[in-house]
Amino acid sequence: MRLSRVPRRLGGGERRGVLASVAFGWFLTLGLRFLLPALLPQIQGAFRIDDSTAGVAITVVWAGYGVMQFPAGLLVDRLDERTLLSLSLALAAGSLCVIAAAPVFAVFLVACGLFGLATGLYGTTRGIALSRFFRSNSGRAFGITLAAGSLGSAALPVFGSTATDHVGWRAAVGLTVPLFAVTAVGAWLTIPGGDADDADADDDAASVGNDEDGDGDEDGDGDEDGESGNGEVSVRRTLHTVFTDRTIVVAFVGMTLMLFTFQALTAFLPTYLLEEKTLAEGAPSALFALLFVGGAGFQLAGGAAVDRVGTRRVILVVAAVGVATLALLPHVSGLVPLALLVVALSSRIAVSSVLNPYIIDALPDEATGSTWGLLRTLFFLIGATGSTIVGVMSDLGLFDEAFYLLAGVTAVAAVLFVLLPKR
Repeated sequence: MRLSRVPRRLGGGERRGVLASVAFGWFLTLGLRFLLPALLPQIQGAFRIDDSTAGVAITVVWAGYGVMQFPAGLLVDRLDERTLLSLSLALAAGSLCVIAAAPVFAVFLVACGLFGLATGLYGTTRGIALSRFFRSNSGRAFGITLAAGSLGSAALPVFGSTATDHVGWRAAVGLTVPLFAVTAVGAWLTIPGGDADDADADDDAASVGNDEDGDGDEDGDGDEDGESGNGEVSVRRTLHTVFTDRTIVVAFVGMTLMLFTFQALTAFLPTYLLEEKTLAEGAPSALFALLFVGGAGFQLAGGAAVDRVGTRRVILVVAAVGVATLALLPHVSGLVPLALLVVALSSRIAVSSVLNPYIIDALPDEATGSTWGLLRTLFFLIGATGSTIVGVMSDLGLFDEAFYLLAGVTAVAAVLFVLLPKR
């Protein structure tokens, strides 16, 4: 199985090339998922649809992304990361062409689903690639990559809105297609393929398999011809692995709760700032961009901190800050105080760079891709309900109370993180 092979030792330049390709691909992939919501007013005008129908389009994007995580995990257990990352970017480019040229809303909606599926192929594979090629400093590699995604989430909606004012929303989306295409080629050229490490696998195999501390220096990849050498990974076995290992269960539940609060926060923070804090037009979107810019910095710092002091200490700090900032949000007003609070609130975005390498390291070598893909599907499908619950509470006049609820959910996650075994 390709995933279980030990990758050849990469030089510094090769590692930088791999990281640059993966990170920029994530910059585009995540940024485009936040670009489409920013262009909704223009899209609604073009297709003459109401808010509910427009919301369905965004839901389809995220649902497609979540649903693809498990199949992507199964594929990465059979193919190499270079193939899947390049394919994801190429398919995303194609779906964006359809989005930009869609003559009717039905075609646009299908293209949104295709974009979600295409980018869903990237998420799981990206995590596996970083864990394989950056064993001794995976936290930093995750931090850089996820920070790039946060910067894309802040920059691409601003770029799209500005471009739309000059050339229209269709051209604004179309301008991103060459970026995806070029990055797909770059990923193919810079990321080692699955066959490239065959010659070194036997030499390296003896040095792995004894990483009892799980510090990421060695993977313990095992024998290619072992139990899963035929590439067949049982879904039942994957489920058994996920729900019987204490480390995975605790990390999974904590991660799901943190994602639940993040989905709810990002769905309604601009609306909350506009309606409840009565900020001037433009200020809520600026603070929303600030959330992702600040998150990029915290992802870098969080990933580096994990490599120095370990996952449990870092994630406990992130969760504690998350509880405090969410609970304080209803009591803070004024542009500058809210900006400072949003920066502190953005620290929760570091959760992915802190927990992703920890969870991947805990997964079984013979089914890392499929298990990680299943977990990511569950993360996103369960976490996506957060925005629905907060929306219902808002309609009931409980907008402030919704953020207290999110603070409480984060507190439960913090308690779970105390139980994380040291790795």
